[in-house]
Amino acid sequence: MADTLLHVCCAPCSIMCVETLRNKGIAPTAFWYNINIHPFTEYRQRRETMKAYAASIDLPLLVEDDYGLREFVQNVAGDISGRCAFCYRSRLEATARTAAERGFDSFTTSLLVSPYQNREAICRLGAELGEKYGVAFLPEDFRPWFHEGQERARELGLYMQKYCGCIFSEEERFSNKRKKELRREAARRQQEEA
Repeated sequence: MADTLLHVCCAPCSIMCVETLRNKGIAPTAFWYNINIHPFTEYRQRRETMKAYAASIDLPLLVEDDYGLREFVQNVAGDISGRCAFCYRSRLEATARTAAERGFDSFTTSLLVSPYQNREAICRLGAELGEKYGVAFLPEDFRPWFHEGQERARELGLYMQKYCGCIFSEEERFSNKRKKELRREAARRQQEEA
């Protein structure tokens, strides 16, 4: 049975990734490395949920516990709208390096389950890092099972985050929510005035 190092961003996103790999005869080991997740309370909640979930399904889990607030912010401050490129690279590079050092056949990431992530950029980067570290990147398309994984996470009572992970994605969530509220209020006022 082949073995792969599966970078995991959270337990809910890992559910269908793990199941899909196992169904293909691939033995995944989860790898937690997420310097992008902020604030610390969110980081801790996601990490602890991942630990508990991994234990519940007999999934080996490696934890590189690095709350990287300063490193993340220093690297994205000059281009906040382009922050995902650094985010992908930092996590995939750590995964590829760890996979090579520990003798895994391949590596991949639970980021590939999300329809909100840039799959093409992730796969390009994965292939590049696979060459650099001499370990294959699995460009598995887990997206068809995204909603099923989210539903299973709810059924299991897993903690489910409301934003991608970084403080800027949280800001966007609240900003977009507030914009929608303001549009609704304006539409309501227009109807009342008409």
